[in-house]
Amino acid sequence: MGCFFAFGGKMIVMKFGGTSVEDTAAIDRSCRIVIERLHRQPFVVVSAMAGVTNDLLEAGRLAGSGKISESLEFFERLERRHEEFLPKGDLTNLLGLLHWINEAGEFSPRAQDSVAAWGEDLCSEIFARALRRLGIEAIHIDARDFIVTDRNFGNARPLWDKTFKKFQIIPEFFKETNRTALVMGGFIGSAVEDGETTTLGRGGSDYSAAIVGAAMGAEEIQIWTDVDGMMTADPKIVSTARTIRCLSFAEASELASFGAKVLHPRTLEPAMDKNIPVYVFNSRNPGGAGTRITRDAVPCQNIVKSIACKRDVSVITVETSRMLKAVGFLGKLFTILESIGVSVDMVATSEVSVSFTLDDSSKGPQVLDALRRPHWAVSLENNLGLACLVGNDLKWTPGIAARVFGSIREFHVRMISHGASMTNLAFLVRRQQLEEAVHRLHSEFFSEFDPKVFAEPG
Repeated sequence: MGCFFAFGGKMIVMKFGGTSVEDTAAIDRSCRIVIERLHRQPFVVVSAMAGVTNDLLEAGRLAGSGKISESLEFFERLERRHEEFLPKGDLTNLLGLLHWINEAGEFSPRAQDSVAAWGEDLCSEIFARALRRLGIEAIHIDARDFIVTDRNFGNARPLWDKTFKKFQIIPEFFKETNRTALVMGGFIGSAVEDGETTTLGRGGSDYSAAIVGAAMGAEEIQIWTDVDGMMTADPKIVSTARTIRCLSFAEASELASFGAKVLHPRTLEPAMDKNIPVYVFNSRNPGGAGTRITRDAVPCQNIVKSIACKRDVSVITVETSRMLKAVGFLGKLFTILESIGVSVDMVATSEVSVSFTLDDSSKGPQVLDALRRPHWAVSLENNLGLACLVGNDLKWTPGIAARVFGSIREFHVRMISHGASMTNLAFLVRRQQLEEAVHRLHSEFFSEFDPKVFAEPG
């Protein structure tokens, strides 16, 4: 990941998600959480207000499709959403950008990033102004001046050495007073060659916070959201889901990758590399203990710590007799997937076939077209759901599979992944059976929840 420097004083990174800055009350609440931690020199990263990024992208899509009148309806809605916080003219350049997209006749990935970045730009300025009204010397900084990326618009990757070098000026901001907070919009970067706006992918504000934490050698990274931490299951599916007090990086990474929406899947990479603890807190319940995520697993009597799930999963199957005893078939297959920018979650193979899940089911038709070859029979199966159980050393736990599949014995299980990871067991069922499967698994493994899960490490 490259070099970094450690900030001499105590310093924390605090990221606030869209629901934590969605309106005046939420912003005020989050600002007061920051003020309580001023002595820890907070670097604040904020998302766009809840729903704003979707509206921005829809405005851009309509403009690129020649529907400028409909695009401007979305613009006016965005203007009304922000007018109580910012002067009306602050969105003038966005209006000009939409007209430019309309004239160009397309909404390119490059233009998508330029439009999407407005949500975080506006919200971070609003948050800094709100802190200043509360007597804090809040300094608003532009993420494009610090996070340097490649030119993969829509899903840019940071260039670590260049990014870390940019952050070396940050300690100067904290020297003047102990009532200073820095505020930056997440999700945004700038391309290395020309400084054009890039974004880190949807949900990338979490990732921005982790990048800042790694660059600054932060004491900890705090993710403030609208739930009490990482849960034993999605509380929208299982109302009795509980908060998990402690997880390892490996466990939390598996949960994020397999559907837990509290963290962006890439968030933990920089924190793991620099061994910086990550906390997940609830901005609506700031006194809660939250979840602490660290390098080492915390032992507990519960075999499973959490159950994540993904809806609307698609599976591609490639069958060919040319695969039998052939060398390099899988290499060729995954080279094709790499060339079209597709990654997979699960893979199962036999002597003459391979099946894999797509990380983005909307890419199914594109993948089918890319894999059409002589002697390859390629098929697509939609409307599946993925359930993933996560816990320490599941790979070596006797009887775990019997308990899992015994609890859903009458369900049709489409694919199983177990043993490739120390910490997870995953499988596919029909989409309409997924929530019932999660309910049954939660009853099986959490009916007598071990309070040691709540214990702090050590």
